[in-house]
Amino acid sequence: MKKRLLVSGLTGFVGRHLKVWLDESDTAWELIHPSCVIDLLRPETLAAWCSERPDAVIHLAGQTFVPAAFKDPAHTLQVNLLGTLNLLQALKRAGFKGTFLFVSSGDVYGQVAEADLPITESLAPKPRNPYAVSKVAAELLCLQWGYAEGWRMLIARPFNHIGPGQAPSFVVPGMAQQIVRADGAQRITLEVGDIDVSRDFLDVRDVISAYFALLEHGRSGEIYNLCSGVERTVRELIIQMARLAGV
Repeated sequence: MKKRLLVSGLTGFVGRHLKVWLDESDTAWELIHPSCVIDLLRPETLAAWCSERPDAVIHLAGQTFVPAAFKDPAHTLQVNLLGTLNLLQALKRAGFKGTFLFVSSGDVYGQVAEADLPITESLAPKPRNPYAVSKVAAELLCLQWGYAEGWRMLIARPFNHIGPGQAPSFVVPGMAQQIVRADGAQRITLEVGDIDVSRDFLDVRDVISAYFALLEHGRSGEIYNLCSGVERTVRELIIQMARLAGV
């Protein structure tokens, strides 16, 4: 008998890939599909979904775009913190006693000094934007609920993950879209920001695989960085994509 899995944010970038991963994998999990549109800020939409008695929850849903967080920090905090609280409360009312995996972000570490590399989970968060602040706050909320309710609570801090279907407002798909539009031109001009900034980029499918590994093997109350350990500059990725596209 398969274990029942509730995933918030199924219509988002990661959620869509997670659904495909489940459909194509020989896994012990079956997905609980919501019977109506789920809104984290409308608790009444969560009740029936959470009453489906999940064995585990992966909480993906949230406001993830940093520029939008600067533009409207109150909304970001409402969705990412209050929305998480609404989900936790709905699960409690439904009698949930399983595993809750909260998906945070490697962005919570902020600008990390060279001496603190590689980043470990023991490094204190120093968030530099409202999005990261909302994630740190929601982490603490989830850990508190794990202690108080006796739930198996896991925190994942994935670093930048990319893949097919990601919105072009994010840096790598945005560059990829511009390169594709060049259609083999020998010289192109790209609209870019700081392309010499380095990031740890991951394939979204590897991140999803890590989430399921945490469901099986993660220790309650622990925080887990999800990363490759290899930094790449945006410039490197642009050059690689341009070569692949023949421009």
